[in-house]
Amino acid sequence: MALFEGLSERLNHIFSKMKNKGKLTELEIKQVMREVRIALLEADVNFNVVKDFINRTTEKAVGEDILKSLTPSQQIIKIVNDELVELMGATNSKLTVSDKPPTVYMMCGLQGAGKTTMCGKLAAMLKKQGKNVLLAACDIYRPAAIKQLQIVGERAQAEVFTLGQISPVKIASESVKYAESKGIDTVILDTAGRLHIDETLMTELTDIKRNVRPAEILLVVDSMTGQDAVTVADSFNKQLDVSGVILTKLDGDTRGGAALSIRAVTGKPVKFTGIGEKMGDIEPFYPDRMASRILGMGDVLTLIEKAEQAFSEEESKKLEKKLKERGFDFNDYLTQLDSLKKMGSMKEILAMIPGGGQVKDFDESFSEKQLVITKAIIQSMTKRERTNPDLIKGSQKKRIAAGSGTSIQAINKLLKQFDTMKNMMKQMSGKGGKFGKLPFKL
Repeated sequence: MALFEGLSERLNHIFSKMKNKGKLTELEIKQVMREVRIALLEADVNFNVVKDFINRTTEKAVGEDILKSLTPSQQIIKIVNDELVELMGATNSKLTVSDKPPTVYMMCGLQGAGKTTMCGKLAAMLKKQGKNVLLAACDIYRPAAIKQLQIVGERAQAEVFTLGQISPVKIASESVKYAESKGIDTVILDTAGRLHIDETLMTELTDIKRNVRPAEILLVVDSMTGQDAVTVADSFNKQLDVSGVILTKLDGDTRGGAALSIRAVTGKPVKFTGIGEKMGDIEPFYPDRMASRILGMGDVLTLIEKAEQAFSEEESKKLEKKLKERGFDFNDYLTQLDSLKKMGSMKEILAMIPGGGQVKDFDESFSEKQLVITKAIIQSMTKRERTNPDLIKGSQKKRIAAGSGTSIQAINKLLKQFDTMKNMMKQMSGKGGKFGKLPFKL
């Protein structure tokens, strides 16, 4: 399931019923808000958070300007969007950097939340920004925790500081001294977790905080645990006064309630989200972009950022020139599939394009198996068919299916996917297009 997919579909369904109406009565608006309330509760958003959100939104939605408006549905969607942004923190919360290096980031959280992996992801992201990062192994309890951090550090190309099974407070202090001596500007402390919050854990974390004075205390929570994640965040915050939250596994089967509740419950911002297994699968949390995704309005800025990371400027210019000269065909389609795989699943990419989340023709991800099938189908076409797909009719489909070892249904599905991508390309390219800033053209 893609990020907030269930909630997004539900809200889009609710708002689509308003679009064909003219003016709305106060009773109709309140009915819409009741449906929004149910959708949020089903997405595992905290009950009190939902209650306050609906009260604020309803009060604004039944205002005189809305009731008299000729486009009430658009204005209500704007109000819901604005309130969602406010609920999640209004603006992106950046990491604090110390005036005097090294800057120390203390990572904490329960076991199983993905804390050690997130240490590596954060290190990889900071290294891309030109930082020199040291990972410190302060978890001396969990079996193979130090080894795991070393593996993660290798993947992130960051040095790992270890002192074995001695006091975690000592390890944290010595890692900072080591960083100072080596001119390292950033230290990330991978502290111990527990299966549940206990006094021993909190005492240790408090001692580390007092000794090394971190610039940030970042709490890593598993978004798939729903409201439990909010409870954990609240408990850690009361004990440690965390500066921010990192939500992991937002690409999994999560309903999104934690992301929508944590800021309201703890008062602390979500700073990053984990959206996959790779070292690069970490995203800064932008409330406005997230609200836009939830309401099916896309997230073009994040799409542009992902594209800039995945495509070099030279590749982009070559591709754009080629497409302008002879249009879009199956040869380009193959090239694009290989390139877009770097950016994640097509479902994730479509969710960042306004209305794209409603497209159901693409597979969940660019699996190797699916790419092999797609390539086999395209390679079974004649050169003329690849450059002019409109030539592919009934008899051609039978021949291509036989040649690729697939079925006519598979050919039809690929043709439909091709048309979808071609239409997206038209929408995104050209000087008048909304997405002309994209460094590639779909």
